Amino acid sequence: MTGRVLTRGLRRRHLAMIALGGAIGAGLFVGSGVGIAAAGPGILVSYVLAGALTVLVMRMLGDLSAERPVTGSFAEHARRAFGGWAGLLAGWMYWALLVVSVAAEAIGAARIAHGWLPAVPPWAWVAVFMTVFTAANLTGVRRFGELEFWFAGLKIAAIAAFLLLGAAALAGLVGGVAAPGTAHLTGAGGFLPHGWHGVAVGMVAAVFAFGGLETVTIAAAECEDPAGAVRTGVRAVMWRVAVCYLGSMAVIVALVPWNAPGVADGPYTAVMERIGVPGAAEVMSAVVLVALLSAMNANIYGSSRMLYALVDRGDAPPALGRVRAGVPHTAVLASAAFGFASVVLSLLWPRTVFPFLLNSIGAAILIVWALIAGAHLRLRGPSAASLTALAGIGAVLLFMLGDPASRIQLLTTGGWAAALLVWAAVRRRWRTAPGTGPLPSR
Repeated sequence: MTGRVLTRGLRRRHLAMIALGGAIGAGLFVGSGVGIAAAGPGILVSYVLAGALTVLVMRMLGDLSAERPVTGSFAEHARRAFGGWAGLLAGWMYWALLVVSVAAEAIGAARIAHGWLPAVPPWAWVAVFMTVFTAANLTGVRRFGELEFWFAGLKIAAIAAFLLLGAAALAGLVGGVAAPGTAHLTGAGGFLPHGWHGVAVGMVAAVFAFGGLETVTIAAAECEDPAGAVRTGVRAVMWRVAVCYLGSMAVIVALVPWNAPGVADGPYTAVMERIGVPGAAEVMSAVVLVALLSAMNANIYGSSRMLYALVDRGDAPPALGRVRAGVPHTAVLASAAFGFASVVLSLLWPRTVFPFLLNSIGAAILIVWALIAGAHLRLRGPSAASLTALAGIGAVLLFMLGDPASRIQLLTTGGWAAALLVWAAVRRRWRTAPGTGPLPSR
């Protein structure tokens, strides 16, 4: 038993940074451009709504995890509330979300590095990045925590500098151009150029960008004073994300026209060029590279711990649960290997298999959030938070079903979820069949 226990080597200062490492990645620096193109200045409303929904979910998750800080986090809460099928669904959905994200981040980082050193092919960069961060996750949780602390710190510093420069530009103090005032918020079609449909599209993009914050409660089980660490970590994550995301969107849509060339592809670069920062594109490429590498590191960690928790509850092969020096090394290797395999698939079939993988996890975070809210409702009783969150999640899912651009993601994710539920039902019937006993739980 002792050899299977994970080391409690993380400190409170690590937790919030680990969650931010998973959440502040390409979804903010690159993906936000898609939301701005859809909603215009109304992206502020999209992020307020998505942020409010995220806060509700994180508060409920923090409440449950402070009471029971375990490696499986929300998967264990769902299991307690609804049974084994819910824990299996939440755990495997989140694992898939993270490992496919690792692949997407590795590809994005490799493209940036290849642009700087064209002699090195992208696949070689992927191999380097995957090797480095797999090794970082194998060397011990405290070393991982320190690495992620500084990685995420660099991202926050970059965003803080962006916000300060943006505020100065809005006041007419830098950039050599008069302060734009509210011209970009009300011009070019008004505040809602594409109406509330655009706001809804932007909200879907924002919800996906917020995915990854849940890792803070997974990491808390390996922290000194887990219950206190959960409360501190959740509070820190919520206000830092509010500043990073909402502050950034406000600066972008106020400083440059939402439909200006380049905003959809790189909104941060467009702002830096507007301010007149020398080498703006190269500066933002470096920031995005750090963000992607940090997200890779955090997502390998989160996926390995969720896989370890699935093994611990009998929902994954026992061989994946081996622990060495307090680290679930087999789960780390398996999660990283699947991420690397996804990269290979993207190189071999970039227009078929890899897009299918991306679509298959498109709505996964909404399913996980629904299970968190449902578990809180079941275990703690009805509350304004749980009922409002479930209504909000349901509204987003209904919109995705009715929106042609989002429907394929919802249906593909639904197929993956249905397959997991069938597997859970088969396992339950096998366990309860005459002559068989329940699988041991470690």
